[in-house]
Amino acid sequence: MSFVLNSWYVAGWSEEFADGLIPLEITGQRLVLFRDTGNTLFALEDRCPHRLLPLSKGKKIGDTVQCGYHGMTFDGSGACVRVPGQDNTPERANVRAFPVVERHGIVWVWMGDPSLADPATIFDIPEMCDPAWHMHHGGHLTIRAHYLNVAENLVDPAHVSFVHPTTLGNAASEDVPVHVSTSGDVIRAWRWIRNAPPVGFFKEFGGFSGHVDRWHYYDLHLPSTAVIDFGSIDSALQCSEDDRDAGVRIFAIHFVTPVNENLTIDHWMHLRNTAAEKSAGDQIDRLLEMAFEEDKAILEAIHEEEQRPQTRRPVRIAIDKGPTVYRKRIRERIEAEAVEHLGEPVAPVFLDVTQ
Repeated sequence: MSFVLNSWYVAGWSEEFADGLIPLEITGQRLVLFRDTGNTLFALEDRCPHRLLPLSKGKKIGDTVQCGYHGMTFDGSGACVRVPGQDNTPERANVRAFPVVERHGIVWVWMGDPSLADPATIFDIPEMCDPAWHMHHGGHLTIRAHYLNVAENLVDPAHVSFVHPTTLGNAASEDVPVHVSTSGDVIRAWRWIRNAPPVGFFKEFGGFSGHVDRWHYYDLHLPSTAVIDFGSIDSALQCSEDDRDAGVRIFAIHFVTPVNENLTIDHWMHLRNTAAEKSAGDQIDRLLEMAFEEDKAILEAIHEEEQRPQTRRPVRIAIDKGPTVYRKRIRERIEAEAVEHLGEPVAPVFLDVTQ
């Protein structure tokens, strides 16, 4: 298994969970989500403990879910509250419940040990609450690829020149160095392209015609949330790297949710520091969708080749620093979850004498 479980993953936008039973899969685990009469959202294991029929094949009754096979009924905590034909409920007749939090219109589900589910660790950035920024939920990109390939693509500015030559990149950036920082919790890769023609995105949305300074900052928050800070400004203004708000600046945020080993959903949205009207958000969405479809084609082709017999090991080149560190950190987190730590030993027999 290559999933980090002790983490919050995005299930979708709040508006998508209105009524009824909604099945989905995250990290290979099948869930059913539903709202109670007070509008609180719950996530349960999508499997009745009796004959294993998915609960999503049943129906919602008030604040409960009724199995569609023999009518066993469960509340939002996963407890069985009714077994038709008998007064008692078997002690083990329950289903697993997964912690759920809604924030900024986004539904987060904790897939690991529920005792470790701290809402304070849910991804957030100040701009999501800043009235000077405009938030726009986007769509869901279903990609037939492993989530690690999808996520590492989001800490890789170097691919933009080649995968997105008419939307987010152009030839002017092909040999511009990429800077990488791996010293903190967030892996960052970035570069500036100075005094270059505007890319297609900013020709259409930013209205630039002359040369611009443009930037790409890729921040990857483990296990799989990425913020791509990109924008442009007139080259004549000689913008400093810390004054990006003076230009047309956009955050494309990707909540990469692993469905299983072969399927990933990229829930994406954007924030912008200009153009408050909704029509601008819709226009940006259309432009971003074009770029993301370009990524999807590349990533699915890679995944298909990975399933074939391998006759040689893949090579690594200079631009792979961010993805390499990312993979290492994911492995370390998965390995840490695979064992139970009992704390520091009292009066241990074995002593560490290394200096």
